[in-house]
Amino acid sequence: MHKRALGAAAVTGVAALALSACGGSSPTTPSNTGAGSSSSAATTTGEPETPTGTAAPVRDANVDLVIWTDADRSKAVQKYADQFASENGVSVKVQIATDTRTQFKDATKVGKGPDVIVGAHDWLGELVQNSTVAPVNLASDVADKFLPNAIAATKFNGQSYGVPYAVENIGLMYNKDLVPNPPKTMDELVATGEKLVKEGKAKQVLSQFVSKVGNAYFAYPYLSAFPEGGIFATKDNGDYDPNKLLVNSGGSVKGGEVLAELGKKKILSTNVDDTNQDALFDTKAAPFMISGPWSVAKAKEAGINYGIAPLPSLAGGGAMKPFLGVQMFYVSSKAKNAALAQEFVTNYIPRKDVQLALFEVGKRPPALKEAYDEVSASDPDVKAWYEAGVDGKPMPNIPAMNSVWGPFGQATADIIAGKAGAKARLDAAAKEIAANIAKG
Repeated sequence: MHKRALGAAAVTGVAALALSACGGSSPTTPSNTGAGSSSSAATTTGEPETPTGTAAPVRDANVDLVIWTDADRSKAVQKYADQFASENGVSVKVQIATDTRTQFKDATKVGKGPDVIVGAHDWLGELVQNSTVAPVNLASDVADKFLPNAIAATKFNGQSYGVPYAVENIGLMYNKDLVPNPPKTMDELVATGEKLVKEGKAKQVLSQFVSKVGNAYFAYPYLSAFPEGGIFATKDNGDYDPNKLLVNSGGSVKGGEVLAELGKKKILSTNVDDTNQDALFDTKAAPFMISGPWSVAKAKEAGINYGIAPLPSLAGGGAMKPFLGVQMFYVSSKAKNAALAQEFVTNYIPRKDVQLALFEVGKRPPALKEAYDEVSASDPDVKAWYEAGVDGKPMPNIPAMNSVWGPFGQATADIIAGKAGAKARLDAAAKEIAANIAKG
């Protein structure tokens, strides 16, 4: 399962998501990044350090710069950490954290955390609220080199807190052997799929993560297709407003009614989750799948002649717009060498070679325009995923979002299963979410 779901689900304890995922201020680049350090030459490990079991990494007090990341990205980060160490005459250690966000918060409180962490942008509000991350000093001309939505996702209350390296979103994958051209509307998708089922060429129309407890990440685009549909309204500065819920707005209810109709027709089912979503598409049981870049490798391995397209539009509304996830590098507010951490994050991570190396890990579109342009010119999938999310909005990074995933996800599952009407169930979800937010 992709990382976006894992990060958000960990907050609520339920499978709330399908996944596991800046700028403006003047730079303050240190003149001597090794200042205050006893190191006169680089200290590199060549291999990221993995803690025993699920324990948090133990910081070496003698290391100048410590970076925490997950296992997937560790080798790519290690390569550039070693290079940074060599160039600056400092010691750098990359450690693998099994639960980066939680372990980082706990370790930072007692002064044993890392200087830099790698993680999703929607951690931001919670980390700022806990005073565990520091603003980054990214020069405005450097920020301008990134995709606008990627930069927007790294800001909280107008302040930049990280440097992005990848963007991700869901779109429509389709079997080109069965469907040469992707449908533009959900009605067309349903009609095409039902015809294929009737002809015995497919067993069901669409594979989409729903599950018994729901999946807010995948359900959100149905609401976003309608005016004022969504989860939170936005303030004048573009930030999400935790005091203005849209979960049961008129537009959201219309999106809920679409979910209800698709559930009634068995197009969407709570029997589909992360255990079988890819398999339904990869075995040709379903000609369509709503998923993200994390599903491509399995489709290739299965020999599926797939295509990638934007999500379809909904009758009476517009195009379904997905959430955008952004992966980024944060600087700890308790960094041992703050200037060194800032130097690595603001001057190393924006480099094209670094962004390209991180792209090779997860195949998400790079956040740096120059890197994206190079990759998309040779990899049509990258261009297709980017275009599928071009009108999407960054996933809310405010702490109040932690109160949304479970209640909203369950509400959409109940609507799809026909257990309750769209308006009544979304009204109830909005009431529960508001109560959770009020409790903090």
